[in-house]
Amino acid sequence: MEFLRNGVLRTSWHRPLVVFSAAMVALAVVSAVGVLVDDRVLVGAPIWAKPFKFAVSFVAYCLSLAWMLSLLPDRRRVGWWAGTVVALASLVEMVIITGQVVRGKRSHFNHETPFDEALFNAMAVTVVVLWAGTLVVAVLLLRARIADRASAWAMRSGILLALAGAAVGFLMTQPAPGQQRGVSKVVGAHSVGVPDGGPSMPLTGWSTTGGDLRIPHFFGMHALQLLPLLLMVLTVLAPRFARLADERVRLRLVLVASGAYAAVFALVLWQALRGQPLVRPDGATLGAAGLMVVAVALGAYWALRTGRTSPSHRATAATSAPASKDLVL
Repeated sequence: MEFLRNGVLRTSWHRPLVVFSAAMVALAVVSAVGVLVDDRVLVGAPIWAKPFKFAVSFVAYCLSLAWMLSLLPDRRRVGWWAGTVVALASLVEMVIITGQVVRGKRSHFNHETPFDEALFNAMAVTVVVLWAGTLVVAVLLLRARIADRASAWAMRSGILLALAGAAVGFLMTQPAPGQQRGVSKVVGAHSVGVPDGGPSMPLTGWSTTGGDLRIPHFFGMHALQLLPLLLMVLTVLAPRFARLADERVRLRLVLVASGAYAAVFALVLWQALRGQPLVRPDGATLGAAGLMVVAVALGAYWALRTGRTSPSHRATAATSAPASKDLVL
């Protein structure tokens, strides 16, 4: 099945996920207006900032899943149900988040009243269901027979890293120091070493004084878009750079990029768990980052160098280069 042929989209995307994504676009617009006209502040941020960020994130996440599911014709029924479960779970979560904003209450970690606690517990269930639905899609992708190996591993690596990023959310639900289930009005936190709601970065709201688990959570989940996007860029560049016309080179570059992405995810998670702000790395963090840069550079060199082929193979690759404009699966 083809993603793009002669500039025309030829896939049938998962409709419930597409419809939900369209609804999230509308909610993002409403939330953006809310940020401008509603001066209420909750946990140190504009009260409409959370639904805005969640809506934008869900648009990217669910459209990516909708596209990937369209590439699994052999498992269309199982994939359709998995995608529908993800869409419904996401819808419930966003209804609760938005409803709590209207009430002027925090949605996450809220144990102030039995009703608030019930809503947060319901959100916890939806997150587990969403994660499980994505896991089913990941298994389908791992088992799918996809002709272009670079395409296959861009999607597989992306969804596996997205699952890892989503799993970071479970760490946030654990009681922070000084909190106790059944006693504290707030149980759980995204900040490490400092209270939620302190000084933060613009736009993202990530803490500048302590660790923030939202960073690896965000970074991991959006591998779902970034790794396939990297492959699309390589594919578009293939007609201009003969080396990229070789599928093996594209595959190796995707594998190197996937390893680099996983390493950065592990680094920012380690940094957050140590209570260290993203913008204030210590020597250990900088040293690890430096080693990663060297490893990625060597990996990229290996991917390109070992892609050298015989003249006859280069001629074959050059002949097939125009077809590389299409992401053929």
